[in-house]
Amino acid sequence: MLAQASPWHAHALQRTAAGLAEPLSVPARMEWTTRPGQGPGAEILGSDLRGKRLLELGCGPGHNAAHLATRHGAHVTGVDLVGLQVRRARSHYGRLNNLTFVAGHALHYLHASNEQFDAIYSVFGAVGLVAPELLLPAIAQRLTPGRVLAFSVPHPQRGGRSPSGDDRPRRDHVTLPDRTRLPIARWEFSRDRWEKHLSQAGFWLTSAQEFHDPRMGHWPTTLLIRARKL
Repeated sequence: MLAQASPWHAHALQRTAAGLAEPLSVPARMEWTTRPGQGPGAEILGSDLRGKRLLELGCGPGHNAAHLATRHGAHVTGVDLVGLQVRRARSHYGRLNNLTFVAGHALHYLHASNEQFDAIYSVFGAVGLVAPELLLPAIAQRLTPGRVLAFSVPHPQRGGRSPSGDDRPRRDHVTLPDRTRLPIARWEFSRDRWEKHLSQAGFWLTSAQEFHDPRMGHWPTTLLIRARKL
């Protein structure tokens, strides 16, 4: 019921209604930003990912997971709250090896799993949409020391906004394919506030990069953060 009440379910429902999900060719690169081809790729997660165990929190239709499993030989698990998204991901890439898609809440999955991962990542996924004081410690439990957490989130200054002045979520919207806007809660932190939350969860922030999309004006659109488990 949680998933079906979610704006993300409505988004997936419209995408599914627009046409059948068919097998797709594997993307040539991993994308972290709103502008394809911009910024780094899979190297953010490590220089050699062959045989490594990766977890994506909020995998959507599975493009990045498929790239990592096929082009880099990683064993990838993609988790998404919305079962329709998981069905799409399986339709697109279910034929591939080393790739598993799971429907469930990121926090519940992390608590229920006893697996240790070599890297955990989120691309406009669960990080920023789930309370960080709950999610980041749960992620830390699934990473061994020295391993990487990387995530991209909408930049807190996009469109001329100001980053959150406290630890509470802010009201945002998700735009559906039919251009309807539905409200969501999002944690919109500056680099320094993310660093504080990461530190409290046992991480060391190693880089924070911001990216622009000229189609969206002159404000930065994406914040990409990389951290290591202490």
